[in-house]
Amino acid sequence: MHEEIQKIQSFRIDHDLLEPGIYISRIDGDIITYDLRTRKPNAGEYMDNLTMHSVEHMFATLIRNSRIAEDVVYFGPMGCQTGFYLVVRDRKPVEVYQETLAVIREILAYEGAVFGASRKECGNYRNLSLESAKTELAEYYKKIEHWEDMSFAYRE
Repeated sequence: MHEEIQKIQSFRIDHDLLEPGIYISRIDGDIITYDLRTRKPNAGEYMDNLTMHSVEHMFATLIRNSRIAEDVVYFGPMGCQTGFYLVVRDRKPVEVYQETLAVIREILAYEGAVFGASRKECGNYRNLSLESAKTELAEYYKKIEHWEDMSFAYRE
């Protein structure tokens, strides 16, 4: 039975060749899944839960309050601890890219408590750090701020 199962799109990419960046992972009609790859896969340096959780709280909140808010379907971490998925409906990729940069700049400039950092708002509210989110996103920003491939295709 398992011989007939087709690999999902993200398993078809050679992760040993994948570099940090912003890619289109898949397109389903008017819904595009973006791979926000903050770290090189299989390189031994993975995000810890504190960092993933903190970036998720900050980025998800701000992207859902951005110019493209009404078209954001989902933002969350990859299980492999090397990036995040951003799922957006009916927006041009360059718009999503520009808004991603704007949200990261907003997080890097933010001073205050991590969004949703209370017992009533989060199931692990003590496991959040603005500094961890900023550190991850500052490095990522450097890697994508001058992104040239506006097709956002995986490079192999």
